[in-house]
Amino acid sequence: MFFAVNVACQKETGKVAESDVKFEKSKKKKVKLPEIDLSHWKVTLPVENEKGTPYEIDPPEILDFASDEMAKPFMYIDSTDGSIVFHAYPTSVTTTNTKYSRSELREQMVPGENNINWKFADGGVMKGKLAMEAISKDKNGKYHKTIIMQIHGRLTNEQRDKIGASDNNAPPILKIYWQNGQIRVKTKELKPASLTGDALLHEESWADDEGFTFKQEVGFRKFTLEVKVSDGKMVVILNNNEFKVYENIDMKKWGIFENYFKAGNYFQSRDEGSFAKVKFYELTVNH
Repeated sequence: MFFAVNVACQKETGKVAESDVKFEKSKKKKVKLPEIDLSHWKVTLPVENEKGTPYEIDPPEILDFASDEMAKPFMYIDSTDGSIVFHAYPTSVTTTNTKYSRSELREQMVPGENNINWKFADGGVMKGKLAMEAISKDKNGKYHKTIIMQIHGRLTNEQRDKIGASDNNAPPILKIYWQNGQIRVKTKELKPASLTGDALLHEESWADDEGFTFKQEVGFRKFTLEVKVSDGKMVVILNNNEFKVYENIDMKKWGIFENYFKAGNYFQSRDEGSFAKVKFYELTVNH
């Protein structure tokens, strides 16, 4: 049975800060506010907090992100169309196990809590309407790429302790890229496929597949992405008319992990002067 985690266009929560609205009203401009409920998301930004780690905003504080001075360069509202813009470029501030910077949302089924997540058997749907606003090019004249949606795996505390891992991190079973104006999908495969039991919990047991690129070109236009998961199955849908279905032994065995959705701008370049700005107009999650 599905229950709503994030519901678009709520009346009282999940909108922009009241102070931001008052500011815009003071300038006598009409601003369309983003129809995204952030009450079950935290955000990680490529700027350093007082501990020297990436700055994060948990709910309920994230509901007031538009008034957060630390967040403003990296997560802000485009007053012309009401989208939330996620801006990322290479900084010295990255999360563990990566060299890349991100302005990215992380699903929290219970606001402020990372330890409660879901398995494929529980089912889940993430849907967004988004667009690439701007992105830099490399020295060969090709656009850089960025990850705009993910499903990330997570070890439970019991699994972590059983295999002697230093943290709860598990591989991402899904990474969706904006790449050269198209949408590219990467998932994980067991190496070898015969692995079972606790061997599945080790990150080195999973390798990237060859990837899949949707035929449609989205360029810098608005598009929709939908990700549906169920026991042993994952489906990615572009613009409600092009599908990629994963239903195999890898998906079945992935059921051992807990997971959480991610969305935003996980920028995949360290080139000097590179950047990306990704707009989200809608974002919902249901379980």
